[in-house]
Amino acid sequence: MTEQAGGGADVDVLVIGAGVVGLYALYRAIDAGFCARTLEAGDGIGGVWYWNRYPDARFDSESYTYAYIFSRELFDDWQWTEEFATQPETERYLNYVADRFDLRRHIRTGERVTSAAYDEAANLWTVRTGAGTTVRARWVIAATGGLSVPHYPEIEGTGDFRGQAYHTGAWPHSPVDFDGKRVAIIGNGPSGAQLLTAIADTAGRVDLYQRTPTWTTPLNNAPITDERRKWLSDNFEKVTKILTRSPSGFLHPPAGKKSSADSPAERQAFYEKIWNAPGFGKLTMNYYDMTTNREVNLEFCEFLANKIRSIVTDPVTAERLIPTDHLFGAKRPPFVENYYETFNKPNVALISLRETPIAGVTATGIETTGTSRDYDIIVYATGFDFGTGALTRMGVRGREGLDLSTDWEDGPSDFAGFSAHRLPNFFFPGGPHGAGGGNYPRYSQDQVDWITATLTYATDHGFDVFEPTAAQQEEWMTMVETLAPQSIFSAEHSHYYGANVRGKPRKFLLNPGGRGKLHEMLNQMSATENYGGAFRTASENARQSR
Repeated sequence: MTEQAGGGADVDVLVIGAGVVGLYALYRAIDAGFCARTLEAGDGIGGVWYWNRYPDARFDSESYTYAYIFSRELFDDWQWTEEFATQPETERYLNYVADRFDLRRHIRTGERVTSAAYDEAANLWTVRTGAGTTVRARWVIAATGGLSVPHYPEIEGTGDFRGQAYHTGAWPHSPVDFDGKRVAIIGNGPSGAQLLTAIADTAGRVDLYQRTPTWTTPLNNAPITDERRKWLSDNFEKVTKILTRSPSGFLHPPAGKKSSADSPAERQAFYEKIWNAPGFGKLTMNYYDMTTNREVNLEFCEFLANKIRSIVTDPVTAERLIPTDHLFGAKRPPFVENYYETFNKPNVALISLRETPIAGVTATGIETTGTSRDYDIIVYATGFDFGTGALTRMGVRGREGLDLSTDWEDGPSDFAGFSAHRLPNFFFPGGPHGAGGGNYPRYSQDQVDWITATLTYATDHGFDVFEPTAAQQEEWMTMVETLAPQSIFSAEHSHYYGANVRGKPRKFLLNPGGRGKLHEMLNQMSATENYGGAFRTASENARQSR
């Protein structure tokens, strides 16, 4: 392993972020022989699993499919307790990985990056943090994640509230006492739904403020048995092959048929089976044409609507919980146990913001156009500035004066979801257009693997700069814009379009071509000389910078 960098750099590779993707990027860089370091904003390791520690925060991808699969020994040695692990177990796992592979000594926590500027003459990145640290690096991998900047709603008076207020994405380390308290949860996405079911039995009263209902379905969690562990270990090669090649990055067996293969009665029985499928199996194990045929999706939605009506005893509340503005999967569907059952509890109420919008937060609670309620605790489960939030806040300055915060004002432009023209030697796996929906770590692993291979290739062949050309970026973005309307996640009022953040441009932030298109375009690039002009030597870079 290289312990020192050359060419005036402090390190060869600087990784920003010590979450799931950042830890893997650091491991791969060190394993490839680079001198590497990580800067992490938090005071501990884990990324989203360090910050999101609200009650019952947990995976909605199976634990062993979300976890690392680069090491057979790690896969066997870490014993997950549940199919869908909670935050404390996940945080312990990531710290275990850092220690097992001796990564911790390369990580500096409490170092939030405030600027990252490219020096064209020196071909180095100068990265500064709020703690006063400066690092000069040849290559930067900004593994900042798409869900790392909590978004607070634009509501008048939030600073006036005299009770306790929290965001699910920035939860305190000390436990929050909900016992007997009057609690408001604003937001009904995955975090709001998980929190609601977690505290309903202890809080004195819980009001869930819902702007738009979502298709929430059961997680169907279960303990991992010894038999299941043995099967996973015995089939490690098969498991990793599926996770590496599957478009969704899950182990779920596909339905193997279209809806037309079944009669109406058979389809209802099939939907009942899907209702009881684990997590994202509601999408990946469903009929092949459920995501492409509107009528089939509508039929499944009606099945789900009838499920809601059969569970929720109050018919008015039941109807308020049924989406009418999007098909199943058009928005990220939460998977939560006993969500609808919770609304049958006498201390739980649903407040529809479509009917009575919030007028403001007061010193004692929340006023809507129809009610005024006092609370001890307000929880903002209002999501994140998805995809671009962290990157545009880091003060990134590229070649020819590119300022990422203004260059992406009308939406991000990039290549392959992890690099961009005029950002030489700068990568952002897990960024905008990086994932196509599904199991995010599997997409990000693909990106990190390719980045590491690219850095190794550059070193071995005398290249000093990697920067996608304007034409390569344009080709990728044309793909995104062409295929976005066909994507199942194409509801323009979802966070996949940035619609949850006021003033953010409505641009699709996923990769609608999925894993297949990502691999196709990366293979196309790497098969051409100098990666189609993306590589440059130091002398060529100096000429271009003049």
